[in-house]
Amino acid sequence: MARRRYQAPQPFKRGDWWCLLTWSDDFTQGQCKRKRQWHKLGRADLGIREVQKLADEILHPINAGLQTIGSATNFAHFVNTTYIPLELPLLATSTQDRYSGVIKNYLLPQFGKASLRELTPATLQAYFSGMANSKLSAESRDKIRDVLASILREAKTKYGLLNANPMENVKLPPRRRGKRHQKPYITRQQFDQLVLLIPEPYASMVFVAVLTGLRVSELIGLRWEDIHLDSLTVDERFCRGDWGCPKSDASNATVPVNLAVVERIQQLKDMKVVLPWGGHGAKRTINAVRSTAPDALVFQSLKKGAPMRDNNILTRHIKPAARKLGLDFVNWQVLRRSFATWLKIAGVDVKDAQALMRHSRASTTMDVYQQFVPESQRRAVEKLSSLVQ
Repeated sequence: MARRRYQAPQPFKRGDWWCLLTWSDDFTQGQCKRKRQWHKLGRADLGIREVQKLADEILHPINAGLQTIGSATNFAHFVNTTYIPLELPLLATSTQDRYSGVIKNYLLPQFGKASLRELTPATLQAYFSGMANSKLSAESRDKIRDVLASILREAKTKYGLLNANPMENVKLPPRRRGKRHQKPYITRQQFDQLVLLIPEPYASMVFVAVLTGLRVSELIGLRWEDIHLDSLTVDERFCRGDWGCPKSDASNATVPVNLAVVERIQQLKDMKVVLPWGGHGAKRTINAVRSTAPDALVFQSLKKGAPMRDNNILTRHIKPAARKLGLDFVNWQVLRRSFATWLKIAGVDVKDAQALMRHSRASTTMDVYQQFVPESQRRAVEKLSSLVQ
């Protein structure tokens, strides 16, 4: 935080106004520069005592440390010259895109002309309370809140422009509808049918995704050195152009897998795939895997051996096959959720399921991924019935 300096400038007349000059901190590209700031106190016909009171109202928060000098920084100026160039690149590309959209479409139009100090809890609560009658979904409101909280958190903790984050206790309007407690997943029979309709090597990707619960970014980042006799190591992920470490410390792990998973992966080494090649209906037979070196990817793009793109696989291969089965809801998240739900159906202890899903908290496994299974609850009721008879 910038060092607080005591200021005691005297009001003076300039034309038809009483004015005051103070020093403020201007942050550009994370660098602090001191500059003069003009304040209009009132018309020139005001008495000196009244003018002095107005000046004291401006100076007291600065000198008492109640207001960081840099909090006079314009919100749009901080976002455009500090947050976007310095903080946004530290996030994943997909997250950068979402944050940029929220900043451009919602935050700058609403708060762009305000200074950071003007973004008080009351001002921000009024903004979010006003969303009660908007057409924005609850998820969109959540994202706007998260992005604004991130911006103001950095302004406080890293750049010392605020003494407190005014977003800490801001609440969103209640949802119009309750959350859907039942999220879709595929059954074992649907899984078998789906895999048969998807061409290789994408069918093997779906097979591994459902039977391991790997996130698609981890699946794409899987290398041959990560494949063991009865386990997989997850220590890297690839998401639409970005390489990075797994989502959390719990996600960075070696997990046991069914032997059928390892066998399916190893079959890729000898697999041949027929692809359209050139025009006039020409086709070409190529290897499903261009390289089996330890550091080579398990699932490689067929023509170049580069990392695959999850959205292309989903829209070109998985979605069309799923629609043939009447499963319009299938996506990568559904495949991971299916693994968690199958563990529940199998009666796997929740702590073991948490470890296999590589979640930091068991509540995430239970509340977000494992879905309501009528058969398992019916069995639980039958066991209870045997105790009361």
